[in-house]
Amino acid sequence: MSKIRVYDLAKELNIPSKELVDMLNALDIPAKNHMSALTEQQVKYFKNHRSEQSSIISKSPVEAPSVKETNNNKTVSSQNSTIANTSTKNSTNIQRSNTTATTTKPVVGSNNNKNINNKADTKRPYTNKPRVTPVKIDNSKKEKKSKSDYKKRKTDETKVEDNILLPSQLTVGDLASKINVSATEIIKHLMKLGIMATINQDIDFDTAEVVASELEISVVLEDVEEEVSSILEQFEEEDEKDLIPRPPVITVMGHVDHGKTSLLDAIRKTKVTAKEAGGITQHIGAYTVKINNGAITFIDTPGHEAFTAMRHRGASVTDIAILVVAADDGVMPQTVEALNHAKAAGVPIIVAINKMDVANANPDKVKQGLTEHSLIPEDWGGETICVPVSAHTGEGLDTLLEMIILVSEMQELKANPNRLAKGTVIEAQLDKGRGAVATLLISTGTLKVGDIVVSGTTYGKVRAMNNDKGKKLKNAGPSAPVEILGLSEVPEAGDEFYVVKDDKTARQISEKRKHYVKDQQVKKTAPLTLDDLFNQINEGTVKDINIIIKADGQGSVEALKQSLIRLTNDEVRVNVIHDGVGGITESDVMLAAASNGLIIGFNVRPGANSIKTAEKEKVDIRLYRVIYNAIEDVEAAMKGMLDPEYKEVVMGTAEVRQTFKVPNLGMIAGSYVTDGKIARSYDVRVIRDGIVITEGSISSLKRFKDDAREVAKGYECGIGIDKFNDLKEGDLIEAFTMEEIPR
Repeated sequence: MSKIRVYDLAKELNIPSKELVDMLNALDIPAKNHMSALTEQQVKYFKNHRSEQSSIISKSPVEAPSVKETNNNKTVSSQNSTIANTSTKNSTNIQRSNTTATTTKPVVGSNNNKNINNKADTKRPYTNKPRVTPVKIDNSKKEKKSKSDYKKRKTDETKVEDNILLPSQLTVGDLASKINVSATEIIKHLMKLGIMATINQDIDFDTAEVVASELEISVVLEDVEEEVSSILEQFEEEDEKDLIPRPPVITVMGHVDHGKTSLLDAIRKTKVTAKEAGGITQHIGAYTVKINNGAITFIDTPGHEAFTAMRHRGASVTDIAILVVAADDGVMPQTVEALNHAKAAGVPIIVAINKMDVANANPDKVKQGLTEHSLIPEDWGGETICVPVSAHTGEGLDTLLEMIILVSEMQELKANPNRLAKGTVIEAQLDKGRGAVATLLISTGTLKVGDIVVSGTTYGKVRAMNNDKGKKLKNAGPSAPVEILGLSEVPEAGDEFYVVKDDKTARQISEKRKHYVKDQQVKKTAPLTLDDLFNQINEGTVKDINIIIKADGQGSVEALKQSLIRLTNDEVRVNVIHDGVGGITESDVMLAAASNGLIIGFNVRPGANSIKTAEKEKVDIRLYRVIYNAIEDVEAAMKGMLDPEYKEVVMGTAEVRQTFKVPNLGMIAGSYVTDGKIARSYDVRVIRDGIVITEGSISSLKRFKDDAREVAKGYECGIGIDKFNDLKEGDLIEAFTMEEIPR
C-alpha cells in the first residue's frame, strides 16, 4: 500500500503543514510532524470528512433537509407542521408576557433567549466590566509607570547621600561634585593616603571608595551594562500580532572536500535570477536565494570554526545547519566536529548527502555513520532529514531547498518588520576609500538609510546600504544581509547592533561602553581550569565540567572518555562534549572556549596556531602520556586535591630536513631550528603528523663537525636522540624542560 507524506498532502490541498497536522490529530489520525507518513485509507477518510464539512458550511438554513425530504410518511410531515405552528404561537405569547412582566418564568426558545440575555445584561452590568476595564487600566498604568518611576528615582538620588553611583574611573573634581564635598577636602584625604593628586587627575573606584568611607559616605560601582540595557529595553518589546514569517538563516558545514562550496555555488547559480547572478559579491559573508515559496538566507562562512567563533561571541544567527557529507567518503572527523558544533548551538540539522553522481556513491554508508552519532535518518524511523544531492549535476537541489522551507515552517520563524532594526554583525573591515564597512544580518525590524546604529563601542549613521548583489537599498527587512557604510569604527564580528532613535542616545551608549571596556573584560567569566575547579565548586559557581578529548587512537579516546565519565558525582558532572583522533586543532580550542570547557590531549600535541588561540581565549590544555595521570588529575581537581609541582615549558622546535646513519651513533637528524633554541640539556619529543612518536633525551648535538651546547633559531644542526633511530624527514623535534611551580 503506497503512503504519502504530510507535507505532500499539504501541498496538494494548498494548506500549511502545521495546520494539516492539527486537523489530522483532531480526527485521531496519528501525525507527529510534516514528515509523518499517511496510508491511502487515512487520506481518503480525511478528504471525505473535509468535503462533508465544506458542504454543510456551504448550505443555507433554508436548504437544510426537512423531515418531509428524509421521510415519505405524510403523517409525520403534517405533525411537524402542527408542532411548528404551535411553537410559533407560544413564542409570540411568551414575548408579549415578557414585555409586560419581567418576572415571568423563561421558556426555552430562540426569542426567549434573546430577551433573557438582554435582561441579564441590564441586571448584572458588573459582570462585563472586569473583562474590559482591567486591560485599559493596566495599559495606562504601564505607560505612566516608567515616567513616574524615573522621576521618583531621580528625586531619591538627590535626597539620599549614601549609595551614590560612581564609575570605575573619574576625576577628583567629578568625585567632589557627586558626593557634594569640596575638591580641597578630597585632595587632603588623598594626601593622607600618600596620593598627590590635582583636581583634574583620574582616580579609580577603589581609591574613591576609601575617600568616601572616611567622609562617612557610601558609594557603589555603577553597572554600565545595566544602564545600557535600560536604554535599549524599550526596543525589546514585541507584540505577537505584529510578527510575520521571515526567511530562515542557514549555515553549511561539513568535512573538507565534501562539496560545501560546490553545493553553495550550485544553489546560487540555479536559483538566483539571471539579472542578479553575475553581481554576487563573495566577501559579503551572506546572501539570499529566492525560490517559489519564499526566500532563504545563507551564511557564507569558512567552515565550522567560524560558526563556533560566532556563537562564542554571543551570536545566535543560524536557524538551520546543513551538514554536507560525501556519499563516496562517509562520516569523517571534521563531519563529527561540525555535527557537535551544530548540536551545541541547538539548531535543527539537515544532512545533504553530496556527490551522488560518483560511481562508488553509497548513501546507506553515510546514514549508518550518522546513526553512530545520534542522527537517525527519517526513512530509518528517525527525525533527521537526509537529502541525496549532487552539486555537479544539480540532482536533489530542489528537494533540499524544499526541506529547508518545511523545517523553517515548523519552527515558525517570525519577526516584526515595523519596528527599529536589530541584528548581528556578520563581518567588518576597514576600506581605504569607504571607511568602516560592516556586513549586518537583520533579525527583526527594518533598517533604513539614515538610521542611527549602535554596535558594541561603535556607532554611526547609515550613509549607504547595499544588498548581497551589490545593489543599493533604501531599506531592508528581517533575515536580510546588508552591507552598510557610516560607522565611526570597525565593529566586532558577532556583536549585536541596534537602531536607536537619535544620535545622542547612540553616543551615550558608545561612550559608556568604551569607558568600561576594561571592567567588562575583568567581569568576563574565565574559562575553566583544573587548578581552580575545586574553589569554584565550593563557591557554587560550577556544576558541570566540560571536557574535549583528543588522542592518537580511537581506543585511547574511548578508554579515557569512559574513565572520566565514571568520575561524575553528586557535586560535579563530567561532560565529554567532543572527542576525536588526531592533533588538537583551533576548532577544538574554539569549541572549548564557547562551552567553557578544557581540553585533554593523550599522546597528541596542539599546533602553533592552536596554542596561540588557547592563550588568547584562556583555554586550559592538558597533555598526557599516561591515561591514569589524566584520570587522577581530573579526580584530584574535583576533590580539591590538585597540587601541581612542575610545569612543562617548550624551549624550541626543529624540523628534520634529512637523516644520516652514523656508525656507533645511530640515526642523526639533519635539522633546521624553526623556533626558540635546542640545547643538549633539554628533553625532546618527536612529533609526526601531530602525534607524539617518542620522548627522550639528546645524545648528540652538533654544528657541522663540532659539538654544540645549544643551537638558536635559524641555524642548522645535527640531532641524535638516545635509543631512537626511527627518524624521518618532515618530523618535528620539540625541546622542553620541566620548571617547578612555586606553591
